[in-house]
Amino acid sequence: MQPDLTEWQQYQREIGVIHEKLNKKQDAYTGWVDWPLRVPPELLTEILETAEEIRRQCTALVVIGIGGSYLGAKACIELLQSPFYNEYYAGRQKRPRIYFAGHHLSAIYYDELLDRLADEEVCLCVISKSGTTLEPSIAFELLRSYLWQRYGIKEAAKRIYAITDAEKGALRAEAHEQGYKTFAVPDDVGGRYSVLTPVGLLPIAVAGIDIKAMLKGAAMACKMYDNADLYSNVCYQYGLLRNLLQRQGKVIEIFEVYEGRLRYFTEWLKQLFGESECKDGKGIIPMSMQMSTDLHSMGQLLQDGRQIFFETVLTIETISRDLPLTGSAYAGTVSSMHQLNQIVEAGARKAHLKNDTPNIRLTVRELSAESFGYMVYFFEKACAVSCYLTGVNPFDQPGVEAYKSNIKAALRNKQSVRQ
Repeated sequence: MQPDLTEWQQYQREIGVIHEKLNKKQDAYTGWVDWPLRVPPELLTEILETAEEIRRQCTALVVIGIGGSYLGAKACIELLQSPFYNEYYAGRQKRPRIYFAGHHLSAIYYDELLDRLADEEVCLCVISKSGTTLEPSIAFELLRSYLWQRYGIKEAAKRIYAITDAEKGALRAEAHEQGYKTFAVPDDVGGRYSVLTPVGLLPIAVAGIDIKAMLKGAAMACKMYDNADLYSNVCYQYGLLRNLLQRQGKVIEIFEVYEGRLRYFTEWLKQLFGESECKDGKGIIPMSMQMSTDLHSMGQLLQDGRQIFFETVLTIETISRDLPLTGSAYAGTVSSMHQLNQIVEAGARKAHLKNDTPNIRLTVRELSAESFGYMVYFFEKACAVSCYLTGVNPFDQPGVEAYKSNIKAALRNKQSVRQ
């Protein structure tokens, strides 16, 4: 979708105000804005040394967290490691398999996870600013007890790594008392903006991904989009475009990917935009689809369904591995699997544009640590701009507290009945 920049001149002043608001960090939790440029080198060194220590200690690392405490790391590992990492490549690379916990309350999952860990040497990385969020705290209690039984309390403490508030909270107090190795969640960075902090960097480093390159990519984006000129700042253009589409009744954004490794990146995007923007009866509902899979289940909706959505396609310009199709029915017309995937994408886009469905296409140069860092920063800043244009605070989540209060009340009532 090609924006008509001449019609956008009226928004330049508003964009300038938002740009200054972000740069001056006028709202809480805006430390991410310049974080890629001010990451302490000693912090990176400590993270890399700790990742190496974990690699020597264990064959399985369980990362415990929910929301922004796990989504970014999982998105990066799925993007840059093999889809068969745990099954095969972790052992080949002599790195721990990485499992995630604390992001739901499925008894079946945890029972099977404990079975899976029985033949592994295990470490835990627990990520929680407060240490009291229900799902990760339950998972941590369960897995900590498991480590106690296997290794004893003192040895288990050497296998637990905590990423939490720098000074306060239940997890910080426990870590101090038990002697866990810790990293601090920066006070001025909220959960869904925290993937470039120790929250994401430690698990990602354990998986063997180059976190220095990742931060280099984020720093490049930070510098590139540090200008208020709407005509040259593609990040701000995207933020404004989705806002204008919302005003036209396009209240759903469908993030679409044609490369499966980007699938969990769209899960991270769903949290980033959904939790940041959807407030006070406003905001665009984020959805995701993996193509061409979902063309065979949701293609009808995209073509002929209620037109209250727009599509944002994340596409890869260059891939590192491809397969020839010399022996297929398409030999002679299509040379490779990736080329065929591109033809499918172009065909779907042409069909949907014919139906006047707005289609935004964002191109990623390659799948690399640097590109991942760049994408993270791009979308974080675009999200903040879009939220401000919508008239909501990008950095709080008041709606989340309602169900948490109900859960706490229900648990208190049950405790009172037992007493």
